[in-house]
Amino acid sequence: MTITATSFDWVRELVHRESAIVLQPGKEYLVEARLLPIARQMGMADVGKLVDTVRQRPDPDSTRRIVEALTTNETSWFRDGDPFTTLTSTVLPALQASRGPHERLQIWSAACSSGQEPYTIAMLLEDALPGAAARVSITATDISREMVQRTKAGRFSQLEVNRGLPAPMLVRHFTRAGSEWEVSPALRRMVTASTCNLAAPLPRMGPFDVVYLRNVLIYFDLPTKQSILRRVRELMRPDGWLFLGAAETTLGVDDSWERVVLGRSSAYRPLKGA
Repeated sequence: MTITATSFDWVRELVHRESAIVLQPGKEYLVEARLLPIARQMGMADVGKLVDTVRQRPDPDSTRRIVEALTTNETSWFRDGDPFTTLTSTVLPALQASRGPHERLQIWSAACSSGQEPYTIAMLLEDALPGAAARVSITATDISREMVQRTKAGRFSQLEVNRGLPAPMLVRHFTRAGSEWEVSPALRRMVTASTCNLAAPLPRMGPFDVVYLRNVLIYFDLPTKQSILRRVRELMRPDGWLFLGAAETTLGVDDSWERVVLGRSSAYRPLKGA
C-alpha cells in the first residue's frame, strides 16, 4: 500500500466534489487498485506519487481520469433479470395503451457503463415491436467518457457477451467483428450515448416514459439521492416508470414516488400532484 491517509482523504474529497460518490474509509485498497494503472501510464512508480503530483499541479485531464477510474463500471446483460422482462410483459403494454400509435417512446439508461443495459433494452423492444428503431429512442448516459465511447462503438468481447446474453439473442442481434461482437445497425439506431454527471445539473432530455437508474443511488449520501430523484422525476412523463437496483428504493428517501410490485420485481411511478 503506497497511498497515505492524507492522499486517500484528498482522493475522497475530489471524487465527492466532482461526482458526489462517497468513498468510505477502508476503501484504500480500491483507490490503490483503480489508480495504479493510471500511475503506470503516466510513468510513475506508485499511486502515492500520482496523487502527490496531481495535488501539487492539478489539471482537468488528470483529475477527470482519477474520478472516472473510481466510478463503478460493473455491468452485464439482463442484470437481475426481472426489471427487463417486466418491460415487455407489463410496462410496454401499459404505455402502448396510453400513447398514440405513432408516438415515440423515450427511455433513459442512466449510468449505462459500457452499454450492456441500453442494448439489452433495445434487443427486447426490437423483438417485441416490429420496426422498433423508428418508434423507440434510448438515451444512454454515463459519467465516464471511456464508457460512453464504448457504448457508442457497440462492440463487446467474447467474455462480455458470455455474461448473461442468451445465445439466440447474440445470433439475432450481433455480428462478428474480428475477435469481438458488434450490435446490429437497428439496435445502434435506437441508442444515443453521451456523458452525464447525475450529481450535477442534468441536461435537457426526455420527457422519458421509462428510466433505468439501477445500482447507482447506493453510492451517494441521502441529500444527493434526494436531489437526483427529484431531478429525474422532472424529466419523466407523469405516468412514467422508474427502475432502481435491487438494493435501492425511494422509500424513506423521496415520498413523491409510488412503488408498484411487478412480479418478483418492482418499479416506481411519480405520485400525481407531488
